[in-house]
Amino acid sequence: MKRYGMVIGLRPEAEKSYREHHASVWPEVLAMIRACNIANYSIYLHDGKLFSYFEYTGEDFAADMARMAADPATQRWWALMKPMQEPLPDRPPDAWWSEMEEVFHTD
Repeated sequence: MKRYGMVIGLRPEAEKSYREHHASVWPEVLAMIRACNIANYSIYLHDGKLFSYFEYTGEDFAADMARMAADPATQRWWALMKPMQEPLPDRPPDAWWSEMEEVFHTD
């Protein structure tokens, strides 16, 4: 299992809608998240920044993320979420969310 932390900005005018959508995430999107070996997934908000945490339990992260990206329901969900988000300027060219470095963990 590998832990991931990621960050992205949230447009202030989109906070209400973002919260409403995430209060009732579509079942097919949740099923695809689980099918792609993502577990213990949370998103937090602080001062205009979204922080996501999840645990990846699969063997091939790139393949699972490609599978998720190809899913029609996930594509429709992302089309709703992307205009609400504001990627950080220093993210890698092929990334939407910026991956964070884990500096501490304890069980």
